[in-house]
Amino acid sequence: MRNPALLDSRGPVSAALFAVLEEAPGGGSDQGEAFLSQVANAVEDVSDILIDEDLQLTLTTLYGLHYGEIGDWDPRWEWQPETIRARLRIEEAFEAALRERIPVLDLPQPEAETVATKLFHLTAEDSGPSLSKYLAREATDTQAVEFIIHKSIYTLKEADPHSWAIPRLRGRAKAALVEIQADEYGGGRPEHVHATIFAGTMRAMGLSDQYAYYLNNVPAVTLAAFNMMSMFGLNRRLRGAIVGHLAAFEMTSSIPNRFYGNGFRRLGYDEKVTWYFDEHVEADAVHEQIAGRDLAGSLAEDEPELFPDIIFGAQACLYLDGLTGSHMLTAWNSGTSSLRHPLDPVDPFRDLSESRITHGSK
Repeated sequence: MRNPALLDSRGPVSAALFAVLEEAPGGGSDQGEAFLSQVANAVEDVSDILIDEDLQLTLTTLYGLHYGEIGDWDPRWEWQPETIRARLRIEEAFEAALRERIPVLDLPQPEAETVATKLFHLTAEDSGPSLSKYLAREATDTQAVEFIIHKSIYTLKEADPHSWAIPRLRGRAKAALVEIQADEYGGGRPEHVHATIFAGTMRAMGLSDQYAYYLNNVPAVTLAAFNMMSMFGLNRRLRGAIVGHLAAFEMTSSIPNRFYGNGFRRLGYDEKVTWYFDEHVEADAVHEQIAGRDLAGSLAEDEPELFPDIIFGAQACLYLDGLTGSHMLTAWNSGTSSLRHPLDPVDPFRDLSESRITHGSK
């Protein structure tokens, strides 16, 4: 677990949160009230919460109290009034910003087949930047490493945000979600858990697979994409959104992962690195059908009032994926790093000697 002393605050709110978490929970200290005041002021004054470094890091840390592995703070902080009140206040502004930016669409009847068709059309029409094609054809080794670091914020926790929805669903939708998640968690084989496979990718690229090791490096937009999943999954009222998010996530996974795998092979990496991407080419081609019809379609039929949120969650997935992709491509095309802090060239974890198909192949 990462030492919280190694985390950099990104403004007064995250600094205040780190100070609060160093105290014993339940004391109702002045620092707790000061933190809540900082949250209220920041939310009131923020110009764009989706890329606000301070608030997104704060939200990531607050969600980290539920997931674990960000800091070794007292676990009782997970359910303290200060942390929950702060999380809800930031979530309110975060959700409002997403809903303001994402258009409300005309929807067909909430029937499984039409719901799936709508989702497939929505993802097929996505005009976001093709990060996967860039990785396949143009990315340098340094850029490929940065891509993995961005991806690690979610993928070392892969499937966990969507699993919060399992107890919030019932019947057909619950069964479909469990079917997908069982594959994500390796189908009973620990070595096939997707997060574990990705950890192997990181090690083979000479990177640390410790969760949050690179948290200081990634920008707010990367944190926002993970925070959105967590917000959708942890709030029962947003169960439609997390289902829609998963559907869009699976529907836009298979082909891009084929490009990613090819890109890493082009750069000379072997199957220790590419296994993760190759695994998702086949798995997600199956998952997208289950997610579209059996999960999202069944949920819309059984709880039609959730249909608008299913579509909203799918749109939000595409929107934030587009923002993160644009951020990376804009930086790389201008010759700069996409990270807040580029990697130290003498990072002790960057030993590539065992990850190459042929040494020096770039």
